[in-house]
Amino acid sequence: MILVSLAALLAACAGRSATRGQITGADAPPGATLAGSYSVNGVDPIGTEYGGNLTIRPGDRPDEYKLQWIITGSIQEGIGRLDGNRLQVEWQTAAGMQPASGVTTYTVTTKGELYGPRSVRGFPKEGEERAFPNPK
Repeated sequence: MILVSLAALLAACAGRSATRGQITGADAPPGATLAGSYSVNGVDPIGTEYGGNLTIRPGDRPDEYKLQWIITGSIQEGIGRLDGNRLQVEWQTAAGMQPASGVTTYTVTTKGELYGPRSVRGFPKEGEERAFPNPK
């Protein structure tokens, strides 16, 4: 029984890894917005997993967004610019937090999910982050 459960768990994980590279993005339809609340999970550049919430609001210019992450141990804020199905974000920790900053380049999927590499200045490797829209 334990072996069957372990085999099922490994198969599920293997399936998740196999489909990871097959996620495709698409240009956002005219009038679409990324504004909303998202659940986030990721792995930082040193391999530590984290989770939390991401809020995206419209920015001051067309195709610009303001982002705020509340994740394990940190609050981060950023400004992003949407180009096709790519959201390029410069981020930094909020005032009063240990200083950190970097870049995130999300691909926007046809389901409105966001995924992509996340860099932290001063680290040679990138992490990876995924954000899933919360139901409205």
